[in-house]
Amino acid sequence: MSVSEQQEAGARTGTTGRLYGVGLGPGDPSLMTVRAVEVIAEADVIAYHSARHGRSIARSIAVRHLRADHIEEALVYPVTTESTDHPGGYRGALDEFYEEAAERLAAHLDAGRTVAVISEGDPLFYGSYQHMHKRLAHRYPTEVIPGVTSISAAAARLGKPLAEADEVLTILPGTLPEEELTARLASTDTAVVMKLGRTFPTVRRAMERAGRLPEAHYVERATMAGERTAELASIDSDTVPYFSVTVVPSRIAAQSAPEPPEAPAAEQGAGEVGEVGEVVVVGTGPAGPLWLTPESRGALAAAEDLVGYTTYLDRVPARPGQRRHASDNKVESERAELALDLARRGRRVAVVSGGDPGIFAMATAVLEVASQDPYLSIPVRVLPGVTAANAAAARAGAPLGHDYAVISLSDRLKPWEVIAERLHAAASADLALALYNPGSRSRTWQVGKARELLLEHRAPDTPVILARDIGGPEESVRTVPLADLDPTQVDMRTLLIIGSSQTQKVRRDDGTEIVWTPRRYPEK
Repeated sequence: MSVSEQQEAGARTGTTGRLYGVGLGPGDPSLMTVRAVEVIAEADVIAYHSARHGRSIARSIAVRHLRADHIEEALVYPVTTESTDHPGGYRGALDEFYEEAAERLAAHLDAGRTVAVISEGDPLFYGSYQHMHKRLAHRYPTEVIPGVTSISAAAARLGKPLAEADEVLTILPGTLPEEELTARLASTDTAVVMKLGRTFPTVRRAMERAGRLPEAHYVERATMAGERTAELASIDSDTVPYFSVTVVPSRIAAQSAPEPPEAPAAEQGAGEVGEVGEVVVVGTGPAGPLWLTPESRGALAAAEDLVGYTTYLDRVPARPGQRRHASDNKVESERAELALDLARRGRRVAVVSGGDPGIFAMATAVLEVASQDPYLSIPVRVLPGVTAANAAAARAGAPLGHDYAVISLSDRLKPWEVIAERLHAAASADLALALYNPGSRSRTWQVGKARELLLEHRAPDTPVILARDIGGPEESVRTVPLADLDPTQVDMRTLLIIGSSQTQKVRRDDGTEIVWTPRRYPEK
């Protein structure tokens, strides 16, 4: 019977068939669900995808449940990884194939036949069936039968939990660009990378760059004939098939020892020097996790010890097994020495810093101590973070769009005379200014004095942005003329941005104000 005859037959009866997407599990036929077996038994048509060689993994899983009177529809891909001369390219060839395959199945459904599209794993998880579902489910009664995924099978064969407690599991296709893979692997707790095969060298490099290679495991053809498991680092890329995955399992589950107690402050730097660890200085940005880079997130998760100012440590989620060494914000050198001492004892240490650690923050303190004996051999890395100046500027618009200077108004570590000289120099050069640490309970006059110095070089109506608690619950951004800058409105959580002579303030139609400094400077 032709397609048109089948459709006419369905139209005469006034009924259509039912579409099933049937998940068969990871490969072992005994892992098929009871419902999957029932649907196959009831179906008139069994459809399955295959490459041009005609061998279908899905069919091989379900073969014992196929009947002689089943109508089989082999949906053979025109291309898999090879090139094509299709005018729409690779994607065009596949889209055309999916449309034709869907119409073939629609003909059976219109004739009143039940169609089961069988798919290894789960039909809606990277499954071929989903392309039929998108084209047919809105036209016909449809049911999807879930299946055991390759991810679950891989974890089971490794005997390693995927995620525990608050851990985040990330599932990645190996076809992503290497930089994207690296960033996502660095930032997540646990991960599974699928679609290996030709992508394996890229995946391995991304694992290594993200620092996850020692944790990574390899699973090939889980639950199927030829199954293989090993540490990822030991795998030869020439031997990796498409049906393989990489698993970075739960760190929490891997910890066999109970959570260590917090060491007394007097003992935290003590101990024998053994295998050397490392110190990573991590910038957490101006506030919570939205400002944290993937690299920093990964370093915080991998650390055995966290060292930092209490306020910044509170931004980092607590993890079982991690020691947290909190202290006051005025003991930077002591924190640095503690971190380096812990690394000398073989610990992986993250020094937690707000904003960017290299801008008025902990990187300098750590590197200063690390440049002395006995710490010269301790590895130290600095990971950048979003600094307060950039965060505040983004909230206001683009006031730092041209050359600008960053100056701290705190005279705790340098004399006010030096600060005044630098304010004069930057202002006379017509640089926009980002002023850190403008005031506190014990420093109340610096903002007023800075305003006087700046008015010697700037017009009274120069825009000044008062950005407070950016990214935090009390965030506020206001713009005032320089002449109206009120020191009583400024505290330690405020950052000031002073415009140059070219900085513009514009009120838009929606009532909001934006401040921006043009990139083109007028010629004299």
